[in-house]
Amino acid sequence: MSGAGPREAIFPTRMNLTVTKGRMKGAQTGHSLLAKKRDALTQRFRQILKKVDEAKRLMGRVLQLASFSLAEVTYTAGDIGYQVQESVRKASYTVKAKQENVSGVVLPAFEGVRSKDASDFAMTGLSRGGQQIQKCRDTYVKAVGTLVELASLQTAFTILDEVIRATNRRVNAIEHVIIPKLDNTIKYINSELDEMDREEFFRLKKVQGKKKRDAEKANEVRKKQKEKEEDEGEEGGEKDSRDEGLKGGAEGGADMLGEKDEDVIF
Repeated sequence: MSGAGPREAIFPTRMNLTVTKGRMKGAQTGHSLLAKKRDALTQRFRQILKKVDEAKRLMGRVLQLASFSLAEVTYTAGDIGYQVQESVRKASYTVKAKQENVSGVVLPAFEGVRSKDASDFAMTGLSRGGQQIQKCRDTYVKAVGTLVELASLQTAFTILDEVIRATNRRVNAIEHVIIPKLDNTIKYINSELDEMDREEFFRLKKVQGKKKRDAEKANEVRKKQKEKEEDEGEEGGEKDSRDEGLKGGAEGGADMLGEKDEDVIF
């Protein structure tokens, strides 16, 4: 973030300015998308948190009922652990896993499935022991279903928590590091380009001023030369007129002498 960073990394040209502005636009777009993703994940995270709280409360009540039901079975039919082990041939309750996509994040979801062909206990005894066993079985199946739902919610809760933390770090990095750095680079390039434009303008003004001074000097030289030529032309005309006057005077004097001689002769 120091002032010397952009000067060492980027040479101030129009192309670099365009590239940096493109990177700035991409960073702003990425920041907006990540912020929207974070908001969506946070909203889903709160929903799951609420469901986790409800599932835990329900789990406590269901396990309490299951414990009382098992106590009733033990009271009416005695210890039935051996009979249960002997009667079980196939799992009557299975768990299926599926996936749910939330803003690009894949969340696992577990679903409990109870087999339809599950055989009921046909044991009867004092105080209708078979019915008590069936009731206890149904209660524990419900407890297992609640556990499966709680496990699914807890897994999604953990994954969302990690993804939200990573997304927040990226959003903060773009907002507080990348965008300010690119903004400083753009300002630096703009200032350097403005300085270069001012230098170029000053140089052009100097060149234009020198050309103007040279043109004025050339005009003065041509003007002086023209005046000199005109002066020389006038002096030459006066000299010629003087020469012609002298020549004409001499001829006139000769004519006059000739005429006098003729008069003298006659």
